[in-house]
Amino acid sequence: MNASDSIVIIPTYNEKENIEKIIRAVFGLEKCFHILVIDDGSPDGTAAIVKRLMAEEFADRLFLLERSGKQGLGTAYIMGFKWALEHTYDYIFEMDADFSHDPNDLPRLYAACADEGNDLAIGSRYVSGVNVVNWPIGRVLMSYFASKYVRFVTGFKVHDTTAGFKCYKRRVLETIELDKIRFKGYGFQIEMKYTAYKIGFKIKEVPVIFVNRREGVSKMSGGIFGEAFFGVMRLRWDGWTRKYPALPDN
Repeated sequence: MNASDSIVIIPTYNEKENIEKIIRAVFGLEKCFHILVIDDGSPDGTAAIVKRLMAEEFADRLFLLERSGKQGLGTAYIMGFKWALEHTYDYIFEMDADFSHDPNDLPRLYAACADEGNDLAIGSRYVSGVNVVNWPIGRVLMSYFASKYVRFVTGFKVHDTTAGFKCYKRRVLETIELDKIRFKGYGFQIEMKYTAYKIGFKIKEVPVIFVNRREGVSKMSGGIFGEAFFGVMRLRWDGWTRKYPALPDN
């Protein structure tokens, strides 16, 4: 039995080129992590690959939730967070399937929470310059200035507000009212960080290098960026008017 205090949540849609490689990369780390794949009905057979790996090799540390069709990144993570809390994990991670997030950085995010006492560790592309490889310059600028825009509007002092590579301590997800999180794309990533910040959790940005996917097709769309852009104004209004949950004692 490979027991672990940590679960890595990986949402997928048509990731057959990457999913087995990323699973083996995570399971090849010295620290034992479990993985929860949340597949949105991938027609390319992504879920079938996960099921084969569960049956043949990783029954005690690889798990799968299947959904019918694309329902949004945010709702996938909310489902995964609830599952992880029900299964008593202490550290819950977000990570992409396409190797844009380096599995070798998982122990660094874990250490930032487990050893250094932070509640949320963010794998940050921008805390130490611009650490992005193989992205078109237009997309780099859009992502970088989106984070600058969030900082300007909200006063939230995180450099990479749209980052999707993170480690949460259990108590963060227990405290955030997950059913009240509204956004589904990049806005979801901003809203979760901002909510944690407003509650008073201790947040650390851990510098990472983001590498654009080598295989498969990007799921990015203009609508995702639009949600983030206009949603920030609503978050700022919430920051003035909403009553956030109290910071837990421990």
